[in-house]
Amino acid sequence: MNLSRKKLPIGIQTFRHIREEGYYYVDKTAFVHKLVTGGKYYFLSRPRRFGKSLFLDTLAELFEGNEPLFRGLYCHDKWDWSVRYPVVRLSFGAGLLQEAQRLQAKIHDLLSVNEQRLGLSLPPGLDVPQRFSALLRQAEEKYGQRVVVLVDEYDKPILDNLTDSETSRQMRNGLRDLYSVIKDNDAHIQFAFLTGVSKFSKVSIFSGLNNLNDITVDADYSAICGYTDEDVDTVFAPEFAPELAGLERQQIRDWYNGYNWLGTAVYNPFDLLLLFDKRQFRPYWFETGTPTFLLEVLMQRGTFTPSLANLRCDDGLLNSFDVDYMATEALLWQTGYLTLRGQRLLGARSEYTLGYPNLEVKSTLNDALVKALSGNPSAASRAMGDLYDLLMANHLAGLQQHLHSLFASIPHDWYRNNPITQYEGYWASVFYSHFAALGLDIALEDVTNKGRIDMTVLFNGHIYLFEFKVVEVLEQSAKGKGKGKGKGKALAQLQARNYAEKYRARGEPIHLIGV
Repeated sequence: MNLSRKKLPIGIQTFRHIREEGYYYVDKTAFVHKLVTGGKYYFLSRPRRFGKSLFLDTLAELFEGNEPLFRGLYCHDKWDWSVRYPVVRLSFGAGLLQEAQRLQAKIHDLLSVNEQRLGLSLPPGLDVPQRFSALLRQAEEKYGQRVVVLVDEYDKPILDNLTDSETSRQMRNGLRDLYSVIKDNDAHIQFAFLTGVSKFSKVSIFSGLNNLNDITVDADYSAICGYTDEDVDTVFAPEFAPELAGLERQQIRDWYNGYNWLGTAVYNPFDLLLLFDKRQFRPYWFETGTPTFLLEVLMQRGTFTPSLANLRCDDGLLNSFDVDYMATEALLWQTGYLTLRGQRLLGARSEYTLGYPNLEVKSTLNDALVKALSGNPSAASRAMGDLYDLLMANHLAGLQQHLHSLFASIPHDWYRNNPITQYEGYWASVFYSHFAALGLDIALEDVTNKGRIDMTVLFNGHIYLFEFKVVEVLEQSAKGKGKGKGKGKALAQLQARNYAEKYRARGEPIHLIGV
């Protein structure tokens, strides 16, 4: 079994390298064939580290007619290898552009690289639209075939400047001038494919390219990037050889599977490849980019973190992503921290359900959130281990003191000056994210025949039912102890509605906790 193991293509985005150097390769050419035989202009959005660049490189090698690379793959006997197309490739993945002039220089540099590779000579002094148009026309004239245009990381210059709205608008306008050339040169283009992380509205960036077929949310293309469960069991079967360090299949699914665009669920390739290399479960994808901007937005908007496990939105919100406004749902979904869990039609309206894709994202995002919400990352980090130990020991008195200490550790100056602490959901958000960061089995708004339990936690053979109430502080005694209106109502509600009845059949200890 060891003899059939192959090299792991960690970070490799070059199709030729993978095929010629004996790396594992999951055959995506069925999707390639479906695309090139079924249409002309396509757009795909996927989170970072999902294999978008490799897919574009595969398209390029196919259109350039490099037949040996495709032997044994799905599309090999379905493609006319006698026809070769000129391919123009534009990628904004490298470098940080923070000025409009630098974007223009970057585009000119990309066009120069394509001119040299295709052996073209364009007249000097052309602006970006003129030069790109001339490049397409000359390429078709020289090679006798229409041009294939592939754009990778189409949105990165904008995303790199989202905290600076004026610069991001300049980047958007500069890119719009570039992409509008594609539609204007339809007669010279055989195929075009644009991909990136975000899904900016067509009005804002593709106003001149409104004929794109957006396959981002399409069941047929849900697995166009990423690895499916079947891929793991077949292509990567050698990684489960008995002599290797054991990796339990269900644990792999729980940690890394679950990204979905209304079709087949997939794993992030980066996670899976590093898991097979390190043989340890870690948040590999999350660690490649701390979502600082995302955390700032969630904090500024007073996001109720328990709701992130089950958000609902319509097409309008899902696609509301632009420099001037980004819906929270769209931001979380397009960056990969939430995924599509379902869709239903309400008359003429589509409604989507969003949730965490897997344990990695749920745990690490909430870990980052509780540190940001508490204003004391070090204390929040230490408290995580303490919480786990107390739950393992079922030490209820210790758990009560732990929760008191958790909130007491919030710095007074941070609490007093931070507007987020003034909304009721803040307290429940700190509480929920503290538990969710451990990746525990948590149910929110847990439905019973008498109502909804605010939060249910199943762990280590015990059941914890939590009810939250906001207590209004009426006065302050001489000893500094506040008296609150409504104190004790949380526990009383758990008892009065007999919420424990739902779980009695499990035969496990049930604990009612009013917060």
